[in-house]
Amino acid sequence: MSAGLWSRSIESLAPDLRSRRVSPVDLTEAVLERIRQHDGMLKSYVHVADGALEAAWEAEREIRNGHWRGPLHGIPVGVKDNYTARDMPTFAGTTAPGFSFPRKDSNAVARLRAAGAVLTGKTRMHEFAWGTVTPPTCNPWDVNRVVGGSSGGSGAAVMAGLAVAALGSDTGGSIRIPASICGTVGLKPTFGRVGRSGIVPHTWSLDTAGPLTRTVADAALILNVLAGADPGDPSCANRPVPDYAASLGQPVRHLSVGVCRNHFFDRNQDDVSNAVERAVSDLASQGMTVREFRIPALEYGLGAIFAVELPSSTAYHDVSLRNGRTGHFEPDVRTLVEVGRFVTGVDYLKGEQLRRVLMDDFRRVFSEVDVIVAPTTALTAWRHDATTLEIAGEQESVLAASWRLTYPFNLTGLPSISLPCGFDRDGMPIGMQVAAKPFDELTALRVAHAYERTHDWVSERPTL
Repeated sequence: MSAGLWSRSIESLAPDLRSRRVSPVDLTEAVLERIRQHDGMLKSYVHVADGALEAAWEAEREIRNGHWRGPLHGIPVGVKDNYTARDMPTFAGTTAPGFSFPRKDSNAVARLRAAGAVLTGKTRMHEFAWGTVTPPTCNPWDVNRVVGGSSGGSGAAVMAGLAVAALGSDTGGSIRIPASICGTVGLKPTFGRVGRSGIVPHTWSLDTAGPLTRTVADAALILNVLAGADPGDPSCANRPVPDYAASLGQPVRHLSVGVCRNHFFDRNQDDVSNAVERAVSDLASQGMTVREFRIPALEYGLGAIFAVELPSSTAYHDVSLRNGRTGHFEPDVRTLVEVGRFVTGVDYLKGEQLRRVLMDDFRRVFSEVDVIVAPTTALTAWRHDATTLEIAGEQESVLAASWRLTYPFNLTGLPSISLPCGFDRDGMPIGMQVAAKPFDELTALRVAHAYERTHDWVSERPTL
């Protein structure tokens, strides 16, 4: 069993698994041993799958017999705890009594199994997908710091080698925030690109399913499997699925990149802004045209997403509110769920109206640019006990600061991928996001890959 197997990407492992130079059993054992060694400290899993090794043996037998299912065959993948699975419990991040979720494969889990993936377990999440901390999970780069959320367990597990890839969900940034904070890649596809049946809901009109991975190519390979019609999700688009990995490596010199100078660059930590500015310059050096623009309506985005998200989550928890079960929620989540009762119908409709304004604004921008590049989070990983931080001379709550730059792409439903673009002065990862037109994940992945392959950020690993 090779000690380095746990650190490799899907794109490097797949050819070796197919040719039998690497065994799915050895790979899975390496990841499980990594979990045994380090998850007592990191706490990235809430449940480790009993059947992981059995699935790895089955993958090995199939590959040996010539039944190759594709690049995910034999790859250990973690599953966020709000995806249901037939052979694993689902908690949705809560310890509150009275909740029970079906033992049935969600759409995404079923697709991973069909592709031959080995499910390693359920990764920890912030309760009911609220919040950007994911307690008590610790950051692999510094265990005194948070991992982001709500898919924080997936971010920590992928970065630390406790999974080769993992599933997350993104309502206001919950895939991209932990990706940025932990130093992984995190892809939020277009709303409706990946089916959500079997995912415990947070906000019906915002929730998006996607992967956290080590490389951009890995994200493309998983999206190839996850994307497509889902009969259990009426919002899922029934449209052709391109080969997302096929366009990677193509030149980007004829493409244009947009930089939104208001909102996304207004108030960030200096190290964050400087790293993303350098990344934009790097893309320009590859021949991309840089165009700056402004969207004034983004000033009202926070109010809009709260007006939509708060009552939607409250509606899901209506029974729990009426029977007093929310009293067992964590205080931050309880507050958000209960506050949703005070959002009026007028507030909700105004939030939805602003969504339409922003969609129109971004559509006009995308008539002139191919992608938009911005920081993923305004700050890097903060300490567990921090509730506010000074950013650019102003005090701001870590919740507001951590999702300020991600939620615009949830309100508009646009695809956005976060990838590493450097480290701050304390050695913590910095993420940038690349957004594209609706259902144009292909271009976002292509530009992200063009940046990634000219740097060594993805090869950096924390010492645990």
